Amino acid sequence: MGFECNNTGQFGVFVVVSTAGEIDLASAPTLDGALAQVVESGRVDVVVDLTLVTFLDSSGLGVLVKYFKRVGSAGGQLRLVVTNPAVRQVLELTGLHSVFAVYDDLDSALK
Repeated sequence: MGFECNNTGQFGVFVVVSTAGEIDLASAPTLDGALAQVVESGRVDVVVDLTLVTFLDSSGLGVLVKYFKRVGSAGGQLRLVVTNPAVRQVLELTGLHSVFAVYDDLDSALK
């Protein structure tokens, strides 16, 4: 499966970036570019919807950590929506599940 990444719009204070497929060395720059576009437009409250992500490697984690720090230093927050057990396991094994605000669904992440 390939990778798709879209800015799906503004919901209250949050901008939602939806992703699908595998986030790896080849696709992480696409995610980076999408998040850069959001943050450079002045939006610092971001939800990354990983609901349709089937694989996440260290390249993808690096992008998420980069923007977690970037929006945090600007007074914002980066939230993740994770439903795939394999993706959640990556976050747990790396200890990042306790760093990121991780939600089971988009509605919860937007509250």
